[in-house]
Amino acid sequence: MKQVDYIIVGNGLAGIAFCEQLRQHHKDFVVFDNQSQQSSRVAAGLYNPVVLKRFTSVWNAQFQLKFAIPKYAELEKLLDVKLDYKLPIYRKLTSVEEQNDWFTASDQPVLCDFLSTALIKNNNPSINAEFGFGEVLHSGRINTSQLIKSYSSFLNSENRLYKEEFHHNQLVIHQNAVSYKNITSKYIVFAEGYGIKRNPFFKHLPLNGTKGEMLTIKAPELHMNFILKSSVFIVPLGNHLYWIGATYEWEDKTHVTTSKGKEELIKKLRKVITCDFEIVDQVAGIRPTTKDRRPLVGAHQEYKNVFVLNGLGTRGVMMSPFVADQLFNHIENNNCLDKEIDIIRFQ
Repeated sequence: MKQVDYIIVGNGLAGIAFCEQLRQHHKDFVVFDNQSQQSSRVAAGLYNPVVLKRFTSVWNAQFQLKFAIPKYAELEKLLDVKLDYKLPIYRKLTSVEEQNDWFTASDQPVLCDFLSTALIKNNNPSINAEFGFGEVLHSGRINTSQLIKSYSSFLNSENRLYKEEFHHNQLVIHQNAVSYKNITSKYIVFAEGYGIKRNPFFKHLPLNGTKGEMLTIKAPELHMNFILKSSVFIVPLGNHLYWIGATYEWEDKTHVTTSKGKEELIKKLRKVITCDFEIVDQVAGIRPTTKDRRPLVGAHQEYKNVFVLNGLGTRGVMMSPFVADQLFNHIENNNCLDKEIDIIRFQ
């Protein structure tokens, strides 16, 4: 019988962030992941402190950024890969009124560190932006696909990764431990993303998975060295490749790509760029979104050694290190969870 401190189910952004807490505090752990959830793998991986539709601050943005960016630097060193691409986000402005709204927002104390007060004129002939751009500061992209691939290899090299489905009905819960197959652990943490809907311990939580479809295009004439936000995000990946996304679909909960999703993205994209492009890839994932746009973190109501770390939605890159730290210190040091993320709010 193998004995560990923690079993982690899920190796997306939330699972990796919690594994890093465990590794840095010298806790023994294993991870179960069968790659059934694609949200973290196919995401653009943006860290963006501003809600660009309404020019408002992301919840707890300043603290989350200060917490997250050093964590990704540590992961780059650990895994010996490039993960963090610091790029400004340009928000396309569509009218004089939006220009004025941008100036008003940039004067607000909560946003002044994140919104440049100088409007940027569009000098790119391949972009349709008559009224220019507003620039978001302290933004960028984490290569989440590379992170998950490299971290899985790292876990595998440490004999910590089980590439198999986790069967919840085989988990045995004792008073001070849990057992699964030949493993006994003090605690188990479920970081399954939308897979939580099949989890008998936490499926009651209000996680409303939202399907998103994304394209990768090749556009040699676009020449963009920034992230562009208009009706879609356009994110440079290098070698004339760009990530285009994303759609929002509330009914379809599959990872199957659709012609409807492709057509929607192409239609929106053609309103932003004027150059030719080639579609290289199309992918889909289910975002683990919640009704109040806050993560789901905490202990099961009955089983106090069974925990959930989920519901990061579209902000997983920024939120995951913060919520992982919150949960670790809640378990190990009995610290109170931030009341806005604690699942007790739904009990």
